[in-house]
Formats: sequence, structure tokens, C-alpha cells
Amino acid sequence: MDRVSASDEIQKKPRSGNRPAGPAAAGPPEPVAEPLTARRSDPLDEPLTRTLGPASAKVLGEQLGLRTVGDLLHHYPRRYEERGRLTRLAELPLDEEVTVVAQVADARVHTFNGGRGKRLEVTITDGSGRLQLVFFGRGVHKPHQELLPGTRAMFAGRVSVFNRKLQLAHPSYAKLGTGDGADGGGGHDDGTAVDSWAGALIPIYPACKGMESWKIAKAVDAVLPRRTEATDPLPPALREGRGFVPLPEALLKVHRPRTKADIEAARQRLKWDEAFVLQVALARRRFADTQLPAVARRPAPGGILDAFDARLPFTLTEGQRKVTGEIFGDLATEHPMHRLLQGEVGSGKTLVALRAMLAVVDAGGQAAMLAPTEVLAQQHHRSVVEMMGDLADGGTLGAPDGATKVVVLTGSMGAAARRAALLDLVTGEAGIVIGTHALIEDKVQFHDLGLVVVDEQHRFGVEQRDALRSKGKQPPHLLVMTATPIPRTVAMTVFGDLETSVLDQLPAGRSPIASHVVPARDKPHFLARAWERVREEVGKGHQAYVVCPRIGDEEEGTGAAAKSGRKAADEEAQAADAEKRPPLAVLEIAEELERGPLAGLRIGVLHGRMPPEDKDAVMRRFTAGEVDVLVATTVIEVGVNVPNATAMVIMDADRFGVSQLHQLRGRVGRGSAPGLCLLVTEMPAASPARARLGAVAATLDGFELSRIDLEQRREGDVLGQAQSGARSSLRMLAVIEDEEVIAAAREEAVRTVRADPELEHTPGLRLALDALLDKEREQYLDKG
Repeated sequence: MDRVSASDEIQKKPRSGNRPAGPAAAGPPEPVAEPLTARRSDPLDEPLTRTLGPASAKVLGEQLGLRTVGDLLHHYPRRYEERGRLTRLAELPLDEEVTVVAQVADARVHTFNGGRGKRLEVTITDGSGRLQLVFFGRGVHKPHQELLPGTRAMFAGRVSVFNRKLQLAHPSYAKLGTGDGADGGGGHDDGTAVDSWAGALIPIYPACKGMESWKIAKAVDAVLPRRTEATDPLPPALREGRGFVPLPEALLKVHRPRTKADIEAARQRLKWDEAFVLQVALARRRFADTQLPAVARRPAPGGILDAFDARLPFTLTEGQRKVTGEIFGDLATEHPMHRLLQGEVGSGKTLVALRAMLAVVDAGGQAAMLAPTEVLAQQHHRSVVEMMGDLADGGTLGAPDGATKVVVLTGSMGAAARRAALLDLVTGEAGIVIGTHALIEDKVQFHDLGLVVVDEQHRFGVEQRDALRSKGKQPPHLLVMTATPIPRTVAMTVFGDLETSVLDQLPAGRSPIASHVVPARDKPHFLARAWERVREEVGKGHQAYVVCPRIGDEEEGTGAAAKSGRKAADEEAQAADAEKRPPLAVLEIAEELERGPLAGLRIGVLHGRMPPEDKDAVMRRFTAGEVDVLVATTVIEVGVNVPNATAMVIMDADRFGVSQLHQLRGRVGRGSAPGLCLLVTEMPAASPARARLGAVAATLDGFELSRIDLEQRREGDVLGQAQSGARSSLRMLAVIEDEEVIAAAREEAVRTVRADPELEHTPGLRLALDALLDKEREQYLDKG
């Protein structure tokens, strides 16, 4: 069984799920012009209810986001099974719906409760591994009759763990080679022969509960004749020049291939459709950006930027100088900068952004930095004020010439402080403001907003970013920052309308970070040693973080009392529930550490539901060295800079993604002493989760880890759901594997848009672009 691909995950989400939470904010004029002629309708936009009936259409729409004939035609098989050949069962993804093709090796009925309860255990094999299926109670009889040893079938269900082994409980199944289907999960089946659509190559579709792969295949059969009505988005010259099959033929071959060559021809064509249409949308955006006006912001010689640079106790790295040159070049133009600044943890992005903000202040403008959390906003404010010194004392007695005021604005500020900050912004007294979503509110007005810096880009919806940009008299320059390294192909696909700057060089003096996996269940003495190492670091005068995935009081009302009110199928199901413990929690771990292995140390707690003043107080105490060990959630993931912190223990590390672990790890080793990161897990050694943790421990290269993350966990998890709009169109294209396709499509898109910006001569392409740029996708693409 293969891992769920990025496109599989995207298809699971209904389009409505990508829509921003509120109405679009008023902003600068829409850069992308509407097509000059009336929008054409797509013949494949017909609702599936007319073809499949309301019940099936409802499941496909709600579970997989498939609502039209076109949606279903573009719901491609995830993979194909060859008749007579068994698939591999290795590395099934935990807690996901899967479909496997395998053969029954053994089936046995067990009784319990004095013979009143029955449990059927079926073992299936793929020739290289085994998987257990479990049926309970009244659901035992039918599969016990049908799933005899030697029977070959498709099985679908959610992967769970019992007694540390993977299993499918009450899976649906459909026998192969017998002409009938069955449903062992208590559902129904129409008895249609599975083999009626399964040829030599059996398509396995991304499925969901209530609509297994074989049922989706039957639904595809019902709409497949409509493929001849599909409008081709590729210009004829491009299609013929690259030797692609026509779109109707590609759709037939991808759903009902006769040979592997059919699959390859279809996939090659359909990948190009997706890559080309998206790159055309981005190319049009870049073209339109050059038409927008903006105020050129050139730093004045002898101003605050020069004064700041003269005080720096270190020299800029070569990478910082190069990136700064790119940014300053953009700021000096009379159309808005749209630049993505990405780089390694600790590479100095904040310094680069601050110098850009000072350049804008020198030029008479103001700069705003948007941070996703109050903890990060306060941390940025402290860091900026510390770096600037008295240059941040503008408006006070004794401030040096050219100094400006740096203010912070968050939702939890008191009324008086808030009024003062708002006044400083509207009068221009404050040249720099750092804040959270509070910056977006209508009451916030600027004297002359010249630059917007968005930190941790993937945590913001486009609507929020554009609401801040709209506060400029003319479109301000935009600098988007992310501390999550992004592979080139992802940047080209998801941020393709932004110019990209990369900081991949760490400043001198940054210490190495040693990372190790701690298998707490297999080797409990390793965990004991981890706490000893924390004590040793504190004994040397350093500090440590302990990170947990949960706060600890979220589930009040859903604990033991609530669980006891649920009817378990039988004793086995109750035991399986007990096996799935909740994630470790900050409040619980902090208490255990205070009583146990870290007794006597000064332990602090930090999480997102604390009052803002308490969060800020804890961070100030930790920064001042008054707290030895900070037990926290991921609120410390980015931006937090405490050079004296040298150790981090991440509990339940398998519950975090690769890039998130890399970000957390970046909080240590920020001073002259070496850093230590311990990844604690209870997952078995052979599990994919342990392999993921091993990859993190093996390298500090964030770009390499981002590739691993993307391959293992899908684009949506890496980049965040706020950016999911355009990626909803990626069903076949894999941004890591298809680098050559994306790069070539980008070149073709640039040529096409340069020759015909309004696409007047390519109506099929314009129709596909209209479908991509519906409201939710348009808001995604409008970073301009």
C-alpha cells in the first residue's frame, strides 16, 4: 500500500474548506484583468446528482469535494494493481483510510464473555507482509463465509493500532475474480461484479468512508463517456509540439488503462495541464504587478540605516548582503516589491527585514511587521528594540538625530496603550510597528505605509495580508518571510508570483546542534538519561525547553465520564481505545518533572491559552535566566531567541511534522554553547514515524528536510491550509518529483502571457483559468 500523495490529500478537502473566514478586505485595484469576453460555461460543470443520484453525489461532495462531472473525471487513480500480482502492505499510514489488494491467509472466530461475544480475525498477506482484519458481533457471519483462505479481494478501512500492531477494524471489502462484491463493514453493495471495470490494471482511487475505491470506479464509469466534452486548456501548438495525447484520450487512459504505456501517456499529459494553467495564472499576476504604481523607497545617506549599520557588532554574511541588495533594488522601483525571503533557522532573516524597514523609514515611510502570535510579536518587538538601541527612542528626550519610534500593537493591549500606539501610527511618529492581527483592524491607520513584512507567511490567509496592505496610500512594498525552507519547485508553484530570496548561510558564531531519537517505550532508561542531560546543562548555567503537543486541560468534559457513556462494540474495542492515549500535555509533564526527574529546578510553563501578560512575563523571566526549564507548546516554535538555552526535549515528537521539529530545534544552539535536541517517542523502531524522526536527527539542512517533509506529509501540511487555494487544482502534479515539468511549464507560460496577456486567442486556456480563479483561488493568488 502506498502513502497518500499530496494530490490525494488535496482531493479529500471540499473546495468550500479553502474559503477565507470573512469577506475580502478592500484593497488596491485588482491587478489581474477580467477576460474581455463573457465567461464561457464548462459543459462538465453539470452536478453529479443528475448522473449518480443524490446519495452517492452527497458522499462524493461532502467527503471528497467532488461535485461536478468534471470534478469526478479529474479524480484520478492513486495507483494501479496488476491482476495476478499482490500489492505490498508495508508502511500503511496510521489513522488514514486505505485500500489494499491482498489474499486471505487465515480466518478464525474467537469467542469471549462466555461465548456471548464473537470476534473474527482475518489475516491477509501480500507475499511480503501481513495485516490483520477484525470483525465483531453481528458483523462476523458474512465475512466468515466469504473470506476463506486463498480469497483475493480489495479491502478498505481506517488503519488503527491494537497491541502495537496495525489492523483494519470492520473493513469494507470486494472480492476479485469471483464476479461479486461484498461489504463487511455493515454497509451495502449493489452486487455488481467488481471485475466489470477492473481490467488487467485495477485502478485504486483516493477514497473515503462510505465511498470505497471500487464504488468510485463505478461512478467514474457513469461519467466517462462525457470526457469527449472536455475543453482542452493547452494551446494546439504546445500540445502538438510536445506530442501530448488529446485530453479526452488522456482521461480514458488514466481511468481505464490497458497497458502501463497508457498510464504514462495520460499522466504526462494531465500533469502538464495542471502545471501550465497554474503557471499562466502566476505569469499573468507577475505581468500585472509591473503595471501597479508604488512609491520608490531609497534610503537617505547618513540616515537611520547607516547609523544602525555602524553599531552592528558583527559583519553581515555574504548571503545577507546579497539578499539585502535584492530587496533594496526592489524598494527603489516604482512598482510594488513582491518578494519571498526564506532561509534556515537562525540565518538572520529578522536582521535583513529590519534593515529593509529602516531603509523605508529613511525614505520617509513607515513599515509594519505582521506576526502570527502575540508571543512572537512581543519577541520581535524586544529583539528590534534591543538591536536598534536608542535609535528606537524617537520622540523622547535625548534620542539621537534620525531616531524613530518602534511600537507594538496586539489585541490584548490596554485601552490607553492602544490609543497611544494608534496615534503614533496615524501621525507618523512611529516608523515601525510590530503586531498581530490587531494591525488589520479598521481603526488602525498609517501616515504613510511603505512596507509590509509578513512573518511566517503560511500562518496567514490572503485576506488578512491584503487587509494590511490596503492601508497604504499606494500599494506598499511586500516582503513575505518564512522560516520553513521551501524546495524550489514548491516556491515556483505555490509562491510563483513572488520573487524569491534565500538565506542558506548561518552567521558566524552559531553553534552546532546534536539531535538524537529517544525511544521511551523500548528503552525507558534513555528517557531517564535525557532528564539527566537537562540537569547537566542547567548545572553549567544554561537553560532548556521541554515541548509537548497539548496544553492539558482541553478535554474537560470529554474524559473518562464522557467516554463511559459511549457504547463500545465489545471488550476488545474498549481495549483498543485504551491503547490510543492522548498526546502528552504541558501541564501534566511540568507537574511530573517538578515532582520527579527535575525536582529542585526552576520550571516555567508557557502555552497559547495563558493571558498575554502572563505569557510575556514568563518569556521575560526565561530570557533573563530566572527560569531553568520552560515547558511549552509550539508557541516557542519560531522567533523566540534565548541564546543561553542549549537543550530541548520534545515529547511525543512523532506527533510533529519534520519542518516543525526543525523549527523547534532552532530555538537552541543560538549562542556560543553547543545545542542538544532530544526527540522522545513511543513509536516502534520499524514505524514510518521513527524513520521521520531519524531523518530529522540525521541532518540540520532545512531544505533537505523540507523535501523529506513534502514527500512524506503532503504540501498542505508543510505550507499550511491558508495557502491551499491554488494547490486544490493539483491532482496529478507532484511538486517534488515533477520539477522539470513545472520549470518547462513556467517558461511556456511566460511566453504565452507575453504574447497574449488577456489570452484572447486561447479560449480553452481562459476557461481553465476561470475555473482556477474562482473566488477562493483568486484570493489565494492575490498576493499582489
